[in-house]
Amino acid sequence: MSPDAPSSAPPQSATFAPTHRQILTILGGLMMGMFLAALDQTIVATAIRTIGDDLQGLSLQAWVTTAYLITSTIATPLYGKLSDIYGRKPLYLAAIVLFLIGSLLCGTATSMYQLAAYRAVQGLGGGGLMSLAITILGDLLSPRERAKYQAYFLAVFGTSSVLGPIIGGFLAGADTVLGITGWRWIFLVNVPFGILGLVVITRVLHLPPLAKVFHRIDWPGGLALAGGLVPLLLVAEQGREWGWGSPVALTCYALGVVGIVAFLLAERRAGDDALLPLHLFRNRTFGVSALINLVIGMGMFGGLATLPLYLQIAKGMSPTAAGLALLPLTLGIMTTSVVSGQTVARTGRYRIFPILGTVCLALGALLMSQLAPDSSMVEVAWRSAIFGFGLGFCFQPLVLAVQNAVPPKDMGVATSSSLFFRQMGGTLGTAVFLSILFSTVAGNIRDAFTAASRTPAFQDALADPAVVEDPANAPVVGMLQGGGEPPSLDDSSFIDAMDPRLAAPFLDGFEQSTSLVLLIAAAIIAVSIALAFLLPEIPLRQVSGIQSRMDAAAAVGHDDAPAPAPRGPGTPPGA
Repeated sequence: MSPDAPSSAPPQSATFAPTHRQILTILGGLMMGMFLAALDQTIVATAIRTIGDDLQGLSLQAWVTTAYLITSTIATPLYGKLSDIYGRKPLYLAAIVLFLIGSLLCGTATSMYQLAAYRAVQGLGGGGLMSLAITILGDLLSPRERAKYQAYFLAVFGTSSVLGPIIGGFLAGADTVLGITGWRWIFLVNVPFGILGLVVITRVLHLPPLAKVFHRIDWPGGLALAGGLVPLLLVAEQGREWGWGSPVALTCYALGVVGIVAFLLAERRAGDDALLPLHLFRNRTFGVSALINLVIGMGMFGGLATLPLYLQIAKGMSPTAAGLALLPLTLGIMTTSVVSGQTVARTGRYRIFPILGTVCLALGALLMSQLAPDSSMVEVAWRSAIFGFGLGFCFQPLVLAVQNAVPPKDMGVATSSSLFFRQMGGTLGTAVFLSILFSTVAGNIRDAFTAASRTPAFQDALADPAVVEDPANAPVVGMLQGGGEPPSLDDSSFIDAMDPRLAAPFLDGFEQSTSLVLLIAAAIIAVSIALAFLLPEIPLRQVSGIQSRMDAAAAVGHDDAPAPAPRGPGTPPGA
């Protein structure tokens, strides 16, 4: 060793090779945090109709979803960058704490706008739960090894997909639980899980310290990113009410463009300290993956945001039944994730799976757009399963490709940035598609009533005194007698109580709007098929992220250091 070598540099012989048992213990802690975020998404999606009806704002549900996605999207790359500087564990614990604070606040909301604000706090924590767990797994295992362990993470999503609809449906259907409105427990149930997660993570997650390197925190970039995204997302959500060419909408467009330009300038100035280092885009794998994730996120989240509403309104399902009806989609995700993971572990090849995945996603969205109110549950099941196949083929291979293609020192920011683009697409997709849904549904319902009024069944219903005098049918009778607009869907619960003949136009109109959203989603996802063919395939490294950084630190800190630990064949330069 050279006499002037820094004492802080690890010796070349230092290795970090956790045993299988240690890896499983750490994975258990990571899965606790991931379970929080995954369970929350399925519970809220199942109960959003009940929440919207109770708070008199179903059409405002996009605010609740978008607020969470905005903050989690902006926070995701920040977590990745800060974890590269200060370590993964403290940032992961901070994410859990923020998520719990947001959950407690959500349980006290008295309006949809208030709930949206509290969901924004929750999203600040949620942005780190997923990205940091995946990053830590990349630290522990080589890309080739990592595929073997993804089934454990899949168990989290599978369990949450089963438990979420059951718990969410039960709580949404209960008037009160322990003296508190049932749906509020959808958020409060996070508290015991979160506390348990804090304890487990604190005790089991022990990683080697990162090398002491000075970094500036890119606060200007973070502020500029928020300043660019928030106005654009606001106009995506409110454009149908403001008018897409109204002064306030034009102001949002201008602020969004200024914010994005300021963000790019801030990132260029920050260099390697940037929240989203621009040099990463010179890496073809990272750039192509970012575009694929952006497009997939738009189609995926936009489509999934409307499907539970279709099942509950057009099909008349309870929140629990609607959630369980989506189990084929979940099984599709798990099946293809296991297949892709095991295949990648054996062969080291991953490029084929994003190609297959984008094809399945586009085909699944197209098939789901053809569903009608009288479609059988078998039709819903196999069409949504194809959509799930696509998600399973895309999720892990895209992240794996990015982690394998960037230098280990950029593992955190590259992983979080990859997820950032998926979430950004999801945020835009949710806001835009729900806006399309609720801006077209009134016209479609009106047209459906016009068509239904000519049918004998509808005319017989209006001629029946018992039907006309039933208070449950008053919204439609009043509309037809007064020649007004259809009743507001801010509270859609009146549809379930109406005479089926009078309710049918509501179901048809909602189904037409849902089909339009899914058709647009299919068209958007189709773009990602072409992008998937542009994704390079680099042989997977066979050394973990931590070991790579230790080797690099040893080589830099020792003039006479021997060559770093051997890697697998075909390791890309700079890995």
